[in-house]
Amino acid sequence: MAISARLDLRQTQSLVMTPQLQQAIKLLQLSNLELGEFVEQELERNPLLEREEGGGQDGAQDGSPPEPQAETPAERLLDTPAGVESEAPLDVERADLYGADDDPAAYVNGAADGGAADGLMAVSPWGSGGRTDFDDDEMGLERTLAGTVSLREHLTEQLHVDVADPVQRMIGAYLIDLVDEAGYLRVDQQAAAEALGCSEADVEAVIARLQRFDPTGVCARDLKECLALQLAERNRLDPAMQALLDNLDLAARRENAALLRKCGVGADELAEMMAEIKALNPRPGSAFDAEMSQPIVPDVFVRQHADGGWAVELNTETLPRLLVNQRYYARVNSGARTKAEKDYLSERMSSATWLVKSLDQRARTILRVAREIVRQQDGFFMKGVQHLRPLVLRDIATAVQMHESTISRVTTNKYMATPRGLFELKYFFTSSIAAVDGSDAHSAEAVRHRIKQLIDQEDGDEVLSDDRLVELLRAEGIDIARRTVAKYREAMRIASSVQRRRDKKLYAATA
Repeated sequence: MAISARLDLRQTQSLVMTPQLQQAIKLLQLSNLELGEFVEQELERNPLLEREEGGGQDGAQDGSPPEPQAETPAERLLDTPAGVESEAPLDVERADLYGADDDPAAYVNGAADGGAADGLMAVSPWGSGGRTDFDDDEMGLERTLAGTVSLREHLTEQLHVDVADPVQRMIGAYLIDLVDEAGYLRVDQQAAAEALGCSEADVEAVIARLQRFDPTGVCARDLKECLALQLAERNRLDPAMQALLDNLDLAARRENAALLRKCGVGADELAEMMAEIKALNPRPGSAFDAEMSQPIVPDVFVRQHADGGWAVELNTETLPRLLVNQRYYARVNSGARTKAEKDYLSERMSSATWLVKSLDQRARTILRVAREIVRQQDGFFMKGVQHLRPLVLRDIATAVQMHESTISRVTTNKYMATPRGLFELKYFFTSSIAAVDGSDAHSAEAVRHRIKQLIDQEDGDEVLSDDRLVELLRAEGIDIARRTVAKYREAMRIASSVQRRRDKKLYAATA
């Protein structure tokens, strides 16, 4: 066969993800906090984007909000609102997300079409607007918060009061910098001595002084030393207690017989010693450097109507409200002199328009998926976790006609506020466990909940083994294996029946 060069013309079809589609997919999986950071970056990068500061609704020519439209019974419950069903879902297998006639300015509970006002095109109507800055001379609320003292500052202040020798102060300051947030001193004494140019004895002497600082137990090098420091302050570090500290591994495994031999005490005294150990603080530094926890802000609200139906709506406070300033674009574009300037303005306008369309489509997609989840998990909302039904991504994807990967992105880091609490959307997706009689399968989460209920209901000397739990669950129609029960029990951090029996005997001895 002769080898020669030739030209062939072939026609093929392939899926190509444009940068705009990649951006839309990226926005879909962001949490509300991450989305806010992304929008802030885009506002700084794109001069044509603006944040709406006023409280009026988009499309209102006089600045007043439009009249609210009455909801139909179908729109008020779980059905998709008017104007949403025709939208193409945000899907990695479809690039034609928006048609020429698509109107991204539609509200969750009905359409509110309107023209642009003052050259500003409102393309992301989700949210209520409102100012977030302060134009007056009054001090902001955040400036009135009391300052907190860190653990490092607390220890350094005590170092300056307690230690006068400059060399020991230097060593102490070096060691304090190595104290972790729990209050432990993670240090290699030999390496510290070499770094400071002193002896290990000098480092050990300073560590001993630091361990007398407040809070008690701080600057310990391990858990045993931390507990010993606290017991010594209470004058409870006797030989029996020291033996208990030397065998904390046996205490963790509830091997009380071995502990009785090691400590040389009776069962009653051992129980008292264990109670003292449990009353100590294994993390003495946890009271300092406490960062304020960031509360979870729900993306979706679920509330029940008087007629028994469920209303699902977006949390507008978490959705950005952006405007594209077309009047500014027209004025700047008319003054552009070079092709590069015109291309830049055109690219910024295209990017801004696509961004707000993507934000709008993201909101619509989250709403559709959340409504379908509520519809399929109606038993959970009405009766509780024991009625949570098995659900996988494919079920929701089929119902809303989207790809499974899209559903996965929508349910990542998104939260739903319900009358039963705050849940991540992924919570409602659980595997199934077959029923004994071949009827409807049971949700794995519901089975875990039932296992915990059975163990919590143990009374007196009764302790349910994993085999006994299997018998009880099968009597309730749940076909489950013993290893599955053990796996669920360990995942819930519930001790084995042997350990629970030992704990009950220990508690009974102290009663």
